[in-house]
Amino acid sequence: MLRLENITWSTPDGMNVLRDLELDVPDGKLVVITGPNGGGKTSLAKIIAGIYKQDSGRIILNGTDITEMDITERAKLGISFAFQQPVRFKGITVRKLIELAAGEKLSLDKICSYMSKVGLCAEEYIDREVNSTLSGGEIKRIEIATVLARHSVLTVFDEPEAGIDLWSFANLIKTFEDIRNNLDGSMIIISHQERILRIADEIVIVADGTIKAHGKPDEMMKLLLENNSVTGKCFRQEEMF
Repeated sequence: MLRLENITWSTPDGMNVLRDLELDVPDGKLVVITGPNGGGKTSLAKIIAGIYKQDSGRIILNGTDITEMDITERAKLGISFAFQQPVRFKGITVRKLIELAAGEKLSLDKICSYMSKVGLCAEEYIDREVNSTLSGGEIKRIEIATVLARHSVLTVFDEPEAGIDLWSFANLIKTFEDIRNNLDGSMIIISHQERILRIADEIVIVADGTIKAHGKPDEMMKLLLENNSVTGKCFRQEEMF
């Protein structure tokens, strides 16, 4: 279980972003955090991963206080973070990136199993560099494959739908559904996409640096619909709360 206790964080210029935020993420659950732009969602995700350091409060992972641990120490404990815009690595192949994530050499069959779960053919991608020749959808799915290879105890995805086409988005949803059905650990997704919200075990609404509400998807979706306009499958963030 991940526990956040009284998390407060301000930007270097003094703008208060998170205010005494408290949250529990149970084992084996998919939690989706949603809310308006500027509400603190991404900042919270980066604090969990250790990219940002909170000003006050504690972070507990499976009974271990990780408050003072940096991003490397947290990664060694099993926390993975998938960026909104995945990092590209010139000179590193897809095979090498997945093996680095797994921490060991992998057979072609094993790499294929990870790649197939994200809808990619390993033979077409395994020797390609993780660079600008890959599309947004391709690089996003390769990043998810590396997360699968890590077998993390806690995985955090920051707006995984950002910058990908509709076909890739449909496959992304299927991938998350598969992960959720076979979840070994916990997963947090930062998103405002309705289809992602609907596969959650719990939805947490963050706005103005605090948790406004949290609960089961049906209950939270009703609350969101009462407080927002819905266009297609995307909640308009600027109209939330």
